[in-house]
Formats: sequence, structure tokens, C-alpha cells
Amino acid sequence: MAIRRPARRYALALCTFTAIGLPAAHAQPGDDSPSVEVNAAVQHDQLHSLRGTMPRPDDFAKSPREHPMHKLPFLDGPGSPPDGALQQSTPLTAATLAGLGVDGVGAGFVGPQGAFTVDSAPPDTNGAVGATQYVQLVNTALAVFDKATKQAIYGPVPVNTLWQGFGGPCEADNDGDPVVVYDKAAGRWIISQFAVTAAPYYQCVAVSQSSDATGGYYRYAFNYGSLFPDYPKIGVWPDGYYITFNMFKSNSFIGAKTCVYDRNAMLTGALAAQQCFQLSSSYGGLLPADLDGATPPPAGAPDYLLALAAGKLNLWRFHTNWANPSLSTLTGPIAIPVASFSTACGGGTCVPQAGTSQKLDSLADRLMYRLAYRNFGDHEALVVNHSVNVSSGRRSSNSGVRWYEIRNPGGTPVVYQQATYAPDSSYRWMGSIAMDKQGNAALGYSVSSASLHPAIRYTSRAVSDPLGTMQAETSLIEGSGSQSGYNLARWGDYSAMSIDPADDCTFWYTNEYLKANGAFNWSTRIGTFKFPGCN
Repeated sequence: MAIRRPARRYALALCTFTAIGLPAAHAQPGDDSPSVEVNAAVQHDQLHSLRGTMPRPDDFAKSPREHPMHKLPFLDGPGSPPDGALQQSTPLTAATLAGLGVDGVGAGFVGPQGAFTVDSAPPDTNGAVGATQYVQLVNTALAVFDKATKQAIYGPVPVNTLWQGFGGPCEADNDGDPVVVYDKAAGRWIISQFAVTAAPYYQCVAVSQSSDATGGYYRYAFNYGSLFPDYPKIGVWPDGYYITFNMFKSNSFIGAKTCVYDRNAMLTGALAAQQCFQLSSSYGGLLPADLDGATPPPAGAPDYLLALAAGKLNLWRFHTNWANPSLSTLTGPIAIPVASFSTACGGGTCVPQAGTSQKLDSLADRLMYRLAYRNFGDHEALVVNHSVNVSSGRRSSNSGVRWYEIRNPGGTPVVYQQATYAPDSSYRWMGSIAMDKQGNAALGYSVSSASLHPAIRYTSRAVSDPLGTMQAETSLIEGSGSQSGYNLARWGDYSAMSIDPADDCTFWYTNEYLKANGAFNWSTRIGTFKFPGCN
């Protein structure tokens, strides 16, 4: 969330009906067997040109503030097990070739639309790469970069510039938790943020009319009533745009909610519906699978959703039937056992920084965005990560990034490979992982310690490397400041690793860092790299 101002609530009628979902297959004891909820967008229209839309001068807040934190239920099981997948040795060299890195939106950033002022923390840094452009979102702002020059060609502007003239809270609020993804099959951008200044709460979704992120958009507002839809994350799938939330009533966790928006309707600007399943408070932090590569999933394949639990991953399958929503189903959870781990910092705050006693939040209570999916033809693969303690004791050791490759998600899902990357005593967290068309993988993250300002680095593995191993890490940029003051513990909330659809080889990664000690003065970096044998 970012700006608080009186908001106009939508007055449009909400057409809602509920259909009973089929019993969940492969369900475990305690599965909710939820029913599908179906409702239409409360409003939709089109914006003819983003580049021709003038942001309001007051849309960047003048009083910086920390976003409220909604914690998920404690995930660790009994005791504090040591890490069962710690990579024991690391190669001395890295195989990837780094491209040009540039600063993204943050303190000191100036683009064609002027200067950006940091007004909130954490930045919720994320971005996606398209045919000719890279779009970066941070809390309250967006910018568009030319891929070839890596220079900003539009922005920074408030994210709600996308909803100027739309009316209601999507236009009036600029509350943050933004997400951008690129629909590679359609060549479209999907940009979203929530409007939560006051209930009822909305998710504001814009779908571009072309591959030009500065052009026209189809705009939608979806209603979630009085339950707070926190931490929304989006995945592109052939039959819909899937989104997940952690739902709260005041500060009480209600459970994860997963919805799908009608992709076919939104690509044409038609009235679109959403189908949703609400899980119980036993489940939180779900991520939807987000399609990478030119090969779609097998025909009729459901979208896969994954969540973290004690000693395992839980997988659901969301099968959508737009013709007859009563036949839509959410089946699961299916337990996928993984090597033992304890969540970093017990899921909370313990990451040290140089020159200050202020510790940073590990956000280890959930999987980190994205859940990247790829169909290689002979197998399907999902990759994802989260932050763990390297040795036993919830608060007695440094943190590393645990990553997984899950195969056969449509059948009996298995952990094909897994490992924790922690090559030294520094803390690593806030990761994002993806795979290129050859199966090479890259994992970006933040790094910090009592003698190190927070930095942005990444590691990678060639498909021919031994399973469960990553190569030596590469620095995208080393921070020259630590976050201090205002008891500001929040960091990142998420970062983003994406794959260039032009060659399906080049990785694009964005995360936050600081150029100087202080609070509400974060910067971001955008870096690219690839494996030399991928063309």
C-alpha cells in the first residue's frame, strides 16, 4: 500500500454466483474441497494510450512510510532440523556472460517523465521482459525501458496512471503490491496492483493492446469485498491469467485464495469474469505457475500452484472450465517431500547489515516469486525458491537460498533436484529463479552480512552440471549503504528473474540495493546475462 486518500467506491452492480466444484482428487486429510466462486469484473474499459496520459502531480506520496506486514502462519515443524540439501562445494568460475546493467526506478532515478521520489518501503521490485521492451514496477511507480539500449523511454509515473479516467479506487488509489508479467504467446503486458484504501477491496488489472507497453490497454477492476487481498502474484497460462492472494480479515489470516481471469476476454477488451477458490487458514503463500518459453503446456493441462509447508511443498492443480464454471476444480494439496530445512530467521527478521544494528526481514515464511514453468517436450519443469537457515537453530546461523526443480507436476510430482546455495557465511535471501530453453537455470538474490552492505548477486547452473549444484556467484552490483532509521526492517518483498522471449536465452534480473546509509532511499538495479552456448 502507498497513498491514503478518500476513494470513490464503484457503484456498479456485482453479478455473482457460486457453483459447487468437483471433489478434489489426490486430496490429503484436511483438504478444504472448496467450491468455485464466479463473478464478473465490476468495471472495464480501455485506455487508448499510456504515453498520452498525464499523471496527476500529487500521485507520489510526500510522507514516506513502511508498508504494513501481514505474516503467514508459522511453517517450521518440531525442532530446528539442519539443512538437508546444502551444496558442499562451489566451482570457482561462472559460465554466464553478463550484459549491461543499469539502475532502475529508485532514489535518484530520472526518466522522460521526471524524477522519482521514494515514498514507501519495501519497493516490491519486479519486472518482465517483452519483445522490444522491459517493464519495471516498484511500489507506486512504473517505467518502460528499451531492451537494446536499456534506457528508460517512459516513466517514472505512478502505477495508477494506467487507470486515469477509469474512476473508482483503481484511479484514486495508488496502493502498491504491483506485478507485471508478459504474455509471450499473445505479445501482451499484464500490469496489476491492488486498491485497498478502504473496503471493498479491488484488484486493478490492465492488459496491453499490443507488445508496446506505452500504448493502449484494456482495464479491469475485480472486487474482493471486505477481505484484504494481500501479496497478489500473477502467472500466465493458456486458458487464463492466474492470481493468488493471502486473505486477511483485519490482522487475522483467513487463508490463501486463488483466482483466474478470463484471458481470452481480456485480450479483446470484452467483459471478463474471474473464478476463485478460497482455502482455509491451513494454507498460505501459494504461487501460480507462470509460463516460460514458446511451447505451451500439454493440451488441457491445469495451472499448477505451489506453497511451502513444514518439510514439504504442497501442489494444487487449478482446472478452469469457462463454458461451465461448475466443472472448474482445484485439486490438492499433493505433498512433495523435500530435504529438511528450517526457515531463515524463523520466518522473520535477522539479516545483518554493515554499520548498523538494524536487521532485515527474511520473508522466509513463503515461496519467492516466480514459480517458473517450462515445457521441454519430454518433461514439464517448475523451478522455485525460498530462504532457509544454513545450519540448525532458527536464529543462530546465516541464511541461504533453497531452490527446487519439480518435474511431472501433472502426474506424480517429484523433486528432480534441490539444493541450498550458501557458499560463505553471508546471508542470502529474497531470491528469484528461472530456466532458459536449454534447461540452464539462474538464481538471483540479495546478500548481506555484518561487514557487507546489501548487494545484488546471482548464481547459475548449466544443464550439464551435476544435479543440485550452482556455479560461483556473480555480482550485479554491490551496495554502498545499509538500511537504517525508522526501525525499517522490510526488504524487497520480492524480486524478479525473467527470460527474454526474443531468444529464450537471456536472463533479466531486478532487485533492490542502497547507494548510501538511510531509510526510504532504496535504489534498484536491472541486469542481464546468458549462457554462451544458448542462442
